[in-house]
Amino acid sequence: MKPAIPYYRVSTARQGQSGLGLEAQKKAVRDFAKVNSLRLVKEFTEVESGSRNKRPVLQQAIAACKADEALLLIAKLDRLGRNVLFISTLMESRVEFVAVDNPSANKFIVHIMAAFAEHERDLISARTKAALKAAKSRGVELGANGKYILSERNREASKAFAEKMKPIVERLQKEGFTTVREITAELNRRNVPTYHEQGRRWHLATVHKILKSV
Repeated sequence: MKPAIPYYRVSTARQGQSGLGLEAQKKAVRDFAKVNSLRLVKEFTEVESGSRNKRPVLQQAIAACKADEALLLIAKLDRLGRNVLFISTLMESRVEFVAVDNPSANKFIVHIMAAFAEHERDLISARTKAALKAAKSRGVELGANGKYILSERNREASKAFAEKMKPIVERLQKEGFTTVREITAELNRRNVPTYHEQGRRWHLATVHKILKSV
């Protein structure tokens, strides 16, 4: 049986202490290992922010994989991080890794998804700053809670758009457009509006994210 080393990440200290989200990751990894005849030799858990690049526990997991010639297992693809530089560093380590929730995703797809996630995070940040600036110009005083609320509203808007796109994507799939590339090309050909505005083009990573929610 091929040795495998799980890497788990939770975003806050509270989640790390309570096990919130961690047990689900562990179960997913154990189930995947059983089906694919993998032997779990060690495991590493890191409590860290998703936007930061420095993760010492991940570095330890990578070193262990190299020493044991093991496969790095990650329960959820978004647990790899939301920063292109971080993803590049992981891939350049030359450690073989698999995301349990999307085992077919190759390094190219992972890099595209990371680039889109970083772009989306930057857009949310820009929209939040613009909203705060407009509120300030009206004389409204917003503290940390106000900033959090605006950021959450932007996230909810993104989710709502994904839900709106579901029936459109499902219809394209029924028409025979099944791959991410085919669906992306057809959305652009039909001039279907993107999340931001009419005239913007669809990209593979954006469509892939919507497909995951369909």
